[in-house]
Amino acid sequence: MMELMTDQRFRKTVKYLRALFFIALISTALAMLCYLSITGYAKLLGAPPLAVPQSSLYFSDDETIIGESHSGQKRYWVALDDISPSLIDATLAIEDRRFYDHSGFDYKRIAGAALADIKALAKVQGASTITQQYARNLFLEHDKTWKRKMNEAFYTIRIEMNYSKDEILEGYLNTIYYGHGAYGVQAASQFYFGKNAKDLNLAEASILAGVPKGPGLYSPLTSFDKAKQRQQLLLDSMVKNKSINAETAALAKEAPLDIIGEHQHDSLVTAPYFQDAVRNALKTQLNLDERTIELGGLRVYTTLNLKQQEIAEETVKKLISEESEIQTGLVALDPKTGHVKAMVGGRDYGNSSFNRAIQAVRQPGSTIKPLLYYAALEHGFTPSTMMKSEITTFRFDDGRPEYTPHNFNNRYAGGEITMAQALALSDNVYAVKTHLFLGEDTLMKTADRFGITTEQDMVPSLALGTSGVRVIDIAGAYSLFANGGKTVSPVLIKKVENHKGDVIFKAKKADEQVLKPELASVMTHMLTGIFDKKLNGYAPVTGSTLINDMTRPYAGKSGSTETDSWMVGYTPQLVTAVWTGYDQGKPIDLTVEKTYAKNIWIHFMENALKDEPVKDFKAAKGTVGVYINPDNGKIATDNCPVKRLTYFKTGTEPTEYCTDHLDDNEPIKEEPKPSKKKPWYKRIFGG
Repeated sequence: MMELMTDQRFRKTVKYLRALFFIALISTALAMLCYLSITGYAKLLGAPPLAVPQSSLYFSDDETIIGESHSGQKRYWVALDDISPSLIDATLAIEDRRFYDHSGFDYKRIAGAALADIKALAKVQGASTITQQYARNLFLEHDKTWKRKMNEAFYTIRIEMNYSKDEILEGYLNTIYYGHGAYGVQAASQFYFGKNAKDLNLAEASILAGVPKGPGLYSPLTSFDKAKQRQQLLLDSMVKNKSINAETAALAKEAPLDIIGEHQHDSLVTAPYFQDAVRNALKTQLNLDERTIELGGLRVYTTLNLKQQEIAEETVKKLISEESEIQTGLVALDPKTGHVKAMVGGRDYGNSSFNRAIQAVRQPGSTIKPLLYYAALEHGFTPSTMMKSEITTFRFDDGRPEYTPHNFNNRYAGGEITMAQALALSDNVYAVKTHLFLGEDTLMKTADRFGITTEQDMVPSLALGTSGVRVIDIAGAYSLFANGGKTVSPVLIKKVENHKGDVIFKAKKADEQVLKPELASVMTHMLTGIFDKKLNGYAPVTGSTLINDMTRPYAGKSGSTETDSWMVGYTPQLVTAVWTGYDQGKPIDLTVEKTYAKNIWIHFMENALKDEPVKDFKAAKGTVGVYINPDNGKIATDNCPVKRLTYFKTGTEPTEYCTDHLDDNEPIKEEPKPSKKKPWYKRIFGG
């Protein structure tokens, strides 16, 4: 009987054990199937994107930061190699000592945390790894639901499967919140200590690494005592982790700390109109979306020259009366590259962000004439080409109304003048005659060649600048004269890098020859005439009021309409266009307001080039310089009271000598050819 009972118990035990075995086997199989399903699905989904919102930074031409865009989260991505090793070690010691050994989950730490929670009957210890925290920061809300925990685990698996440990650690350190709007180690290092993350010492690193546990509690700006307590705990952990020794830890605990507590780029207001233009260029030229521009961590290297920008803004502020409502637009650029060095889009960005340098379309007046006269040079005109300056009414066979252009103050020569003098005096009759002689479509096509992007009307008054242009376009157009006829478009951005440091855009230098260099050179030397009193005629040259302020050779042209005032001019190093007028297009009546554009231009140019060498306009190959009598365009003789050195395309120079100042029997005395060794002012203005 006893044996039978023992046998039954044995069989029952075996039965239970067999059942437990199969249950365990099935459970293991289900667990394996579940694990394989999860990992297989994670593998199928591939690598989750690790991009996070980052501040985009804007740099001047000397790589000084001039601006920043962000959503209130200061974040600048830096590579792991650009983070202080002390900060890396401190973070690992306090957050995840076995980071490089586990596969995303620290099961030993999880078990320890669970026991601590059971003993305390409360949640007292966390067990999240760096990868888990990174997953939470990237993709999840910070609630405490089971759904969030399951999603966190899934993202952790995906991250660990697709990224190296260094990539995960780099992303984590660039993502976590350090308080006071600073996200990531670079922004935090700059905020707390005013230095880059790679330059932190151990004392600073151990303070910073303790902040993410509770930014509102352990920030040294919130509670320095608690920050120091956590620093000591952290340094002890580093000793335990064998990252440092006890002596080094003791020194770090006692080391002084210089807490700054200030974001580096908060108060940047440099060139706001220019920065708006750069953002627009990122959108229209690089086809970047708004989010990428604002939060993509871009590093945008611009062409802005900080010194020249400051001079431009100060000049406008100084020279335009505070009581005046007149507005202005200014663009200065390098004619060789098209790089925009300074931009003023208005007098006060705070009152109006409308950028008059690139958005406003205004009548250019006589500043369009150099483009017309360049076309005339291509069609056989020369600086000595003569036409009558007298009140003239133009009548047309196609039924169009008559057109009678007028000179300023209705003053005319009453006889013939040269093209050189017509340009210097801004004679409107000469310009319209030239325009109609060439054909009304010629100036339209020429304006397009010079980079004018606005539509030009095919009308007789186009020669007088009645079709609107943009300030930046006219500056670009004059650059072709200054650089010898090579195409150049205004450039705002030299280079753009993404948050990883990869170059996604680099400006290309346009070097196509679109003008004939010898004719561009002739045009430049004609444009020096507005500052040369030798070309005075029935009126003074239009740049006469600026001559006393000039310390170097300039070429340029002023322009005015009833509602617009312009000055555009250049040296070999710099082209500047200035417009002034009222936004509403009302007439400029006050005499002083009519002088603003010229005065802003000369004062800006003089100060912007103050430390630059004085450069002459070199005569291009294929040109010849001849002294002529400005009154008749003929070769000047010793007997001529006024003679001016004028450049012509070789073979088009005048051959007839001036005889207006000779006695009947007096022989002609030729003016000697100009020496190339003469000073610039003699070679340009004669003497």
